[in-house]
Amino acid sequence: QVQLVESGGGLVQPGGSLRLSCTASGFILENSAVGWFRQAPGKEREGVACLNRRDGTPLYLDSVKGRFTISRDNAKNTVYLQMVSLKPEDTAVYYCAADGVCNSDFAHWGQGTQVTVSS
Repeated sequence: QVQLVESGGGLVQPGGSLRLSCTASGFILENSAVGWFRQAPGKEREGVACLNRRDGTPLYLDSVKGRFTISRDNAKNTVYLQMVSLKPEDTAVYYCAADGVCNSDFAHWGQGTQVTVSS
């Protein structure tokens, strides 16, 4: 059974930083594209960052470019999302996903972790 477990969310002031982690069991993240998505209240889910399987090229939502960094630790079977210079509009539930293709769909999803940016 595949499980993706996110952690690292929380409450942070504008301008602050957080690092989200997503650890997989029952699936090897190295063998797949991996992505981070978010959904704010009343809004549709949007892709935030994605790592291509083939060459590891990262893709980012325009509004997070230069502030968010996606990375993967194959030894730990974990993918990270480092977020700096956070803004109130980054507030959302963040989900990781695996077994798919960037800019397409994914088969496996985590349960989500809340990120709240507020003073």
